[in-house]
Amino acid sequence: MRGRVVLGVSGGIAAFRAVEVLRLLVKAGCRVHPILTRNAARFVTPRTFAVLSGEVAQVSLWHDPTAPGIDHTDLSRVADLLLVAPATANVLAKMAA
Repeated sequence: MRGRVVLGVSGGIAAFRAVEVLRLLVKAGCRVHPILTRNAARFVTPRTFAVLSGEVAQVSLWHDPTAPGIDHTDLSRVADLLLVAPATANVLAKMAA
């Protein structure tokens, strides 16, 4: 295994491209944990990311006890890389603030 990647998907028309990024990361041997914004989930369903990654695709920062998976705070401890794709202007501004 190459490493653990947290793939943050923001809501933009290019969100569908993140599916291809996920597929290539998995093909390269990475374990990918997708996290989608609510707007990203309007473009591409979380189920798509879950099926391709084999991990629960989170849409909320708050732990859902009915859904199996890793809490978002645990992901920050185990991730080797955080990749945001697409990085919309809105998300970049929030990261900068």
